[in-house]
Amino acid sequence: MADVEMKPADSAQDKPEDKKDTKDQTPPLTPGAEIKANLALIEKAVWSLEPRFAHRVLRSFTALRKKLDDGVLREAIQDAYPTDSSVKASLLSWLPEAPAKESMDVDEVSTTKSPASDPVPEVQIYLQLLLIHHHLKTPDTYPKAVALAQETIAKMQALNRRSMDPIAAKVWYVVERTYELAGDLAEARPLFLAAQRTASLRHDDETQASLINRLLRNYLHYSLYDQADKLVSKTTFPTSASNPQFARYHYYLGRIKAVQLNYTEAHTNLRQAIRRAPPAKTAPGFYQAVHKLSVVVELLMGDIPDRGLFRHPVLEKALSGYFDIVNAVRAGSLSQFQATLSQNSAQFETDKTYTLIGRLRQNVIKTGIRRLSLSYSRISLRDICFKLHLDSEEDAEYIVGKAIRDGVIEGRIVHEQGWMECDGQKSGYGPEVSEVFGKRISYCLELHNQSVKAMRYPLNAHRKELAAAEGAREREKELAKEIQEGGDIDDDDVGAGDAF
Repeated sequence: MADVEMKPADSAQDKPEDKKDTKDQTPPLTPGAEIKANLALIEKAVWSLEPRFAHRVLRSFTALRKKLDDGVLREAIQDAYPTDSSVKASLLSWLPEAPAKESMDVDEVSTTKSPASDPVPEVQIYLQLLLIHHHLKTPDTYPKAVALAQETIAKMQALNRRSMDPIAAKVWYVVERTYELAGDLAEARPLFLAAQRTASLRHDDETQASLINRLLRNYLHYSLYDQADKLVSKTTFPTSASNPQFARYHYYLGRIKAVQLNYTEAHTNLRQAIRRAPPAKTAPGFYQAVHKLSVVVELLMGDIPDRGLFRHPVLEKALSGYFDIVNAVRAGSLSQFQATLSQNSAQFETDKTYTLIGRLRQNVIKTGIRRLSLSYSRISLRDICFKLHLDSEEDAEYIVGKAIRDGVIEGRIVHEQGWMECDGQKSGYGPEVSEVFGKRISYCLELHNQSVKAMRYPLNAHRKELAAAEGAREREKELAKEIQEGGDIDDDDVGAGDAF
């Protein structure tokens, strides 16, 4: 038989892969094109009364603001407004004058693509939002950013448009950031309080949630925990707020409860903040701040955090000092704890966890006493004082007596002999196990309820159900009529049969 020539199969297999590569390699949008698309979505959100288009624009805001420069913003403003627009002139006044060559290019583009009329006012607020973020890149333009923020607030409050609510929530965040970088964060507090009252009266949930978080952050920045707690007790956080707003709110609540020695509620709020927070790579700063406080609160509750948490790529470097604190508490070494605290005191003060970590000294001593009670059936108070690096035997006796009274260890102090006698190890079974299971069950139930609330349902779905119910009701009426008519005929037939 003659040999059959085989065709190479590689060429046939490469064609669909090349097509897939060409489909995947779509060029990304330029910053100018992205701003233009966002402006179109904002106008669509206003005319269709659908805020989801505005939320789509705000979701891409974080990535877009890093690509801004004078040329991109100038071109976006030129393309959005007609040539003789007063709004266009006011927006361009916040940017430096363009070079001669660039201005000629912009004029050519604007003459060819100039719109007939001004867009909706939401476009102006969005462009001012971009300008404020652009001015916050360098400290030299901080005063200009503050002035533009004040003008934006005045313009937004004068318009008083409900279609501007999603953008207004973002504006208040930028206002807070502007005043903070300028060093005048306390001066923004009256603005936030007045705007929060207005938002609560208008039932503007998104803006109200943003302003509550702004006020809580303002109070906590100046360590005004009592005022922050009063604000939480006097206000109700909107249940329809977005997940990032809820994450911030739970984080601030966790900080307040931790300072108030309510560690259980603080730990619950911090777990909710971690669950609702954006991914670690999207918001690494917030992710690290929540976990730092969560580690300290878990230690204050008497628990030891999981070791795998400190190996997370986003948390490994940020939690290095906290990992040493955990090791000191776990080992019950007071000297190691004091050395670690003094070595990382600058970082703890920056994170505002130094005071909470200072409370861990009693936990370290209790852990050391528990380890000694498991290792020795009888140990003298002098040895306890030496091993735990305490000042005197009287301090050791007081600490051991408090640990016995709190149920940390089981034993008794023999004052005549000057030692501590320890009982056997406490059983691992008891009512504590049911409490742990109760906490887990309640957490799972709460997670299920919040997941159901967060689900998106199709619009006007109830109308289809109503139409189906009306159709079923009409069919039932027709069936009842047929049965009634059929029943009358049967009765006549029966009567006729009896006559025969």
